[in-house]
Amino acid sequence: MADHADLFDSTLRRRVLRVLERDARRTAAQVAEAVGADEATVAAIIADAERQGAIRRYKTIVSWDRVGESEQVVAFIDVSVQPERDTGFDHVASRIARFPEVRSVHLVSGANDLRVVIEGSSLQAVASFVAHKLSPLDGVTATETHFLLKAYKEDGESLTDEMAQDNRLAVAP
Repeated sequence: MADHADLFDSTLRRRVLRVLERDARRTAAQVAEAVGADEATVAAIIADAERQGAIRRYKTIVSWDRVGESEQVVAFIDVSVQPERDTGFDHVASRIARFPEVRSVHLVSGANDLRVVIEGSSLQAVASFVAHKLSPLDGVTATETHFLLKAYKEDGESLTDEMAQDNRLAVAP
């Protein structure tokens, strides 16, 4: 089969992926209407993106407090790392990413090197993860943990009624 990167307009491909990124429930027909293309082309772009791994998975954002199950604790852990000679931060980051508690790992600029987001059943579970799994890893030199108190927006989706109803930005004199 021909390389689809050549077959599809890269601007159209990007627009299709942006629409799906905002709402993965949209059908190929709905996406086609949104981007002004025919459904067959959009379906082929989506299938190609799935095959290439550009679309990693389809995701649902749940506001757990609305279903009475917001008992999970989310923590943002800033990690300082001693980079390794041949792999830099990659080896340590990939070891951290293997833990089931870890939702994401990012290399960041600033005072720390990595930002790790984890989910635990309690503050104690998060503390135990940091003390017994994360901190002892070779290459980890320091950690700083921040706990999520309230989420207002997640992956571009408003999680509060006020933000969902009023999209205007506040204007100061």
